[in-house]
Amino acid sequence: MAASSSAQPRSATAGQVVCGVCGRESRQSPFRPPPPEQAPDLDLRPGEPVRSTMARWLQQCPHCHYTAPSIARAHPGAAAAVSAAPFRALILDAGHPPLARRFLAWAHVLEETGALHAAAEATLHAAWVADDAGKADLAHLWRQEAIALWRSGPPLDAEQTVRIIDALRRAEAWEDAEATAAELTMLSPPEAVGHVIALERRLVAAKDAGRHTVASALPPPARRPHATHRRRDSTTGGGIVGWLKRLFRKG
Repeated sequence: MAASSSAQPRSATAGQVVCGVCGRESRQSPFRPPPPEQAPDLDLRPGEPVRSTMARWLQQCPHCHYTAPSIARAHPGAAAAVSAAPFRALILDAGHPPLARRFLAWAHVLEETGALHAAAEATLHAAWVADDAGKADLAHLWRQEAIALWRSGPPLDAEQTVRIIDALRRAEAWEDAEATAAELTMLSPPEAVGHVIALERRLVAAKDAGRHTVASALPPPARRPHATHRRRDSTTGGGIVGWLKRLFRKG
């Protein structure tokens, strides 16, 4: 019987994790992301060394296939989502890279339980896997799905909207990307965001769907680092450090 999402996870034997959905044990390697050393991409995909750790971002129960950053505590409504036919079909879809299926499985649980922005994030991660596998058609598809999820959820701030612009550009949705960028520009976003929007618009005009980093959007520092080059205080939850904390938050 599936464990209740509100129940406390029971103790596991040494080195094992008890799945919060099915209650069975499996070995799961603990993971703490290293601090990023290279600039993130415009969609906030982390630079190295975090970039190469995607295979460790999620745990997956080998019994019921529940997938989450930590399977020890079930996301609310996860048991129903995992037992449904769409989830089972997704898990068995051999046409998708195995790692992408993990992120899509987590996205499915999140979407089914109404966490649309988090589902968009997980779907974008699947697109990153497709990028690495050279599967441009899947990368385009999953970026479009992530965009739809973001737009279906609560209102987005300027920084998140820039990520939509980048996803549209990477998916070669040129007109939508330019229109979204123009609309955001009219709202007088923060300076750093404005620099990124300007770069995105240049890339869209050039029909450039490639990967670019945040660093390429910012002006070079003068004698003192430009304000947009300073690392944002991680205690505020901002920037890439805050994003990583939210991504790997347990429970």
